[in-house]
Amino acid sequence: MTIEVRVPQLPESVADATLVAWHKQPGEAVSRDENLVDLETDKVVLEVPAPAAGTIKEVLVQNGATVTSGQVLALLEEGATAAAKPAAAATAVAAAPQPAAAAEPPAAQPAPEPAKAGPAADKLAPSVRRLVEEHKLDAGTIPGSGRDGRITKSDVLAHMTTKPVATPAPSAASSSAPSGRVERRVPMTRLRTRIAERLVQAQSTAAMLTTFNEVDLKAVNELRARYRDRFEKEHGARLGFMSFFVKACVEALRRFPVVNASIDGSDIVYHEYYDVGVAVSTDRGLIVPVLRDADALGFGEIEKAVIGFATRAREGSITLDELTGGTFTITNGGVFGSLLSTPILNMPQSAILGMHKIQERPVVIDGQVVVRPMMYLALSYDHRIIDGREAVQFLVAVKDALEDPARLLLQV
Repeated sequence: MTIEVRVPQLPESVADATLVAWHKQPGEAVSRDENLVDLETDKVVLEVPAPAAGTIKEVLVQNGATVTSGQVLALLEEGATAAAKPAAAATAVAAAPQPAAAAEPPAAQPAPEPAKAGPAADKLAPSVRRLVEEHKLDAGTIPGSGRDGRITKSDVLAHMTTKPVATPAPSAASSSAPSGRVERRVPMTRLRTRIAERLVQAQSTAAMLTTFNEVDLKAVNELRARYRDRFEKEHGARLGFMSFFVKACVEALRRFPVVNASIDGSDIVYHEYYDVGVAVSTDRGLIVPVLRDADALGFGEIEKAVIGFATRAREGSITLDELTGGTFTITNGGVFGSLLSTPILNMPQSAILGMHKIQERPVVIDGQVVVRPMMYLALSYDHRIIDGREAVQFLVAVKDALEDPARLLLQV
């Protein structure tokens, strides 16, 4: 029986997707739920699983094509084997015709298929697999520095700098480069294009302003040190800083609801819930998974959720639902060493908090100069609806909660 392989139903906020790469060719056998093809949306890479075991009969959409919900991508012959379909095996996925085998020199060997280059290829994230396939690399020869030996995008780029790779014929733009210099031109991914659009939208639409403060994290550090082992044993997650910042922001949002609001036309929409986005950096770009009802989550639930977001985002398995919505965002440039920055709004939200590097500095407390673990905080906000007074007081409320964490339990 012939079964149609279709594009899964995309959320209302996602109009279409780009077909990134086929992992099976006509004539090849597949198992039920085996990933057949990667589809890239504005936010994530989706995997399309095989609806049944069988053999790929025909591929109807080629790499790079734009597809929509429900569109037929391929035909699958249920229960058939690769040997039973010799004619299908002769159909190439690529649109360009291949030279006859007899025309090749006897000693010539076919180029390796990166997606099948060994056990390492099975662990590739979609974005990494795409880079490997674009440059016809052998994944089995690339040492992985990621978790459990996984190959990251940085590993592939480092490998490419030490090993010559096939490059397209120079275009008119690249041919003008001075002799001896190499240029590499690649199209933006849909995610990078979407990020660019949203950042430009924020800059051109909102009246953005940033206010700064600094926070002494001595009390938070002492709590983390005191309860680190017990917390990890109880919750199965390390007690980090993000749960403290999320809780502090929620309490500040309660006091200053306009910071949790957004603009819709000529209306101000006050959100009476707290869906806090946590920015996560991936090889494909920055994404913002959302902690739903953060006010109802405990410290352990927040820490486990953030770890889960980061892991799934870097593996390319995070879902669109997890990236949808959000009323306020926290971004942490400190993990990369940033001492100070002015974060850009995550539209249509009206405010974003920037965390930065913790640095021991001399400060004056009660007339005495002491060394404390200090962090600069930055709150970028939309001045169209948030006044400077409210923004400053919001940031002071976050600072006060972090410097006296008991406030987070007592909600004072």
